[in-house]
Amino acid sequence: MRAQVLLFPTITAYGRLYCAPRRLHRYNSSSSLFLNLSLSRFSGGLFFHMESGTSSSGKKAMVENLKRYGVISSKRVAQVMEALDRGLFVPAGSSAYVDTPVPIGYNATISAPHMHATCLQLLEDKLQPGMRALDVGSGTGYLTGCFALMVGAEGRVVGVDHIPELVDMSIKNIEKSVAASLLKNGSLSLHVGDGRKGWQEFAPYDVIHVGAAASEIPQPLLDQLKPGGRMVIPLGTYFQELKVIDKNKDGSIKVHTETSVRYVPLTSRDEQLGGF
Repeated sequence: MRAQVLLFPTITAYGRLYCAPRRLHRYNSSSSLFLNLSLSRFSGGLFFHMESGTSSSGKKAMVENLKRYGVISSKRVAQVMEALDRGLFVPAGSSAYVDTPVPIGYNATISAPHMHATCLQLLEDKLQPGMRALDVGSGTGYLTGCFALMVGAEGRVVGVDHIPELVDMSIKNIEKSVAASLLKNGSLSLHVGDGRKGWQEFAPYDVIHVGAAASEIPQPLLDQLKPGGRMVIPLGTYFQELKVIDKNKDGSIKVHTETSVRYVPLTSRDEQLGGF
């Protein structure tokens, strides 16, 4: 498979515009056995081609690239993203291991790998064994599955999407993956619903991840976030920022901005499917 990966200060994520944090990327000129990299300067950024072969080498190449360019620094995040095969969560014939979003139908995409990695690292401390996580806008189930692997069988992970076909797809994808046993034993579940309302049944959650931009933080999600927990959510309309929200033990919240982003809106099923 021959593909392109762009690493600029502004790059594509979730089928939306993602402005990467400003950092100095160091390139190690010794490439791995499964990558053929050709590098050149382009518009002030670093441009490279990636060739990958099998699913195993593709997963490893994807993770190694994210580590090389400073997107992944956590050993746990690297292990989880290599363990859960992204190729099972994209439509057949798609470029599963390239750092780009992939359309999955219903006016939705599976996020680019660098955004999955970014969110996993922001949430890693709250994704310890036995903890609980809610994934709003779970799509084909990849990030939900990553959460489940991190909290383990003693934890609880809930994915919510308002497109029934995507929920069915995500269940089938998980059943073919290393997270299948977690779905079978009930510690991982996927549901059809309006994610803006959260999923009260298994609240409170140590982690809440939201994959679409809200104009303000939905109150039900704040209510379902456990004291000591963390939420990652994009906020804004045209100009958007990825917000990290920590809920203190006394119920107060602390908010900081991670980076600028561009997401589709957190909206109703009918509005999402308009024109589809």
